[in-house]
Amino acid sequence: MLRVGVSGATGRMGRLVCAEIEAADDLRLSWAIGRRGLVDEADVIIDFSTPEGFAQVLAGARCPVVSGTTGMAVPTDPPVALVHAANFSLGVAVLARLVADAHAALPTYDVEVVELHHNQKRDAPSGTALRLVEGLGSVRNGHDGLRARGEVAIHSVRGGDIVGEHTVYLCGPGERLQLGHVATHRGLFASGAVTAARWIVGKPRGLYTIEDVLYR
Repeated sequence: MLRVGVSGATGRMGRLVCAEIEAADDLRLSWAIGRRGLVDEADVIIDFSTPEGFAQVLAGARCPVVSGTTGMAVPTDPPVALVHAANFSLGVAVLARLVADAHAALPTYDVEVVELHHNQKRDAPSGTALRLVEGLGSVRNGHDGLRARGEVAIHSVRGGDIVGEHTVYLCGPGERLQLGHVATHRGLFASGAVTAARWIVGKPRGLYTIEDVLYR
């Protein structure tokens, strides 16, 4: 039975993670704290807290950590094995690889991204949109004029209670390729974090991505 500690357990994602752990036959919720608190013994820690809470968890951890906390610089040489991701959807991780493969095969095609989220989301473009086009070219606001060759434009839509939708278009002469992902429930992010927690146990110290969880 894998003992899991949860940091940020009182937040929306933290509550979903706790529910996912409690529903699993091979996991036990060892401890749960709010934004900040004392890190206790566990086999793995899942963190959805704050930058300050993340720093405290990482400083006190003696086991692997899985974190979806954003808004801070993530150390490239953490003291323990660390999986960090802005989005723990396994489908988004697969989409990122598909986009990279498509761009490698169609390097002259224009790349445009449309991302939709709920009306309370503060950042635009989304971190997921930026991750999907990482390394494909310089990023610009999709609502501004003509694009230069090699620029990637991201269009952000905010409304209602949309969980998250991302569509990447590769547009060439006479055709366009559409690659996309739709999230219908936030529970999928908790499920992805728990999958990462199972995977990271026993790994050497270092920084890992959600793509590593799927492909390494």
